[in-house]
Amino acid sequence: MEEASKAFGFSRAKGYDLVRQGKFPCRVLRIGRSTRVVTTSLLRVLDSGESEYNGSHEGCCSPS
Repeated sequence: MEEASKAFGFSRAKGYDLVRQGKFPCRVLRIGRSTRVVTTSLLRVLDSGESEYNGSHEGCCSPS
């Protein structure tokens, strides 16, 4: 999370805020209390400059 947040130019705290809001620019997986950035998604977003966030939580993993 920290490295991905830096790659997008915001702080780690802002990155976690965006994850909580479902607005992080690329796909993330929440497994228990752990948050992981999907590397292929990160590289695709950094390469294209376009966010993969579409406003939905479809395909997201979140605790019930």
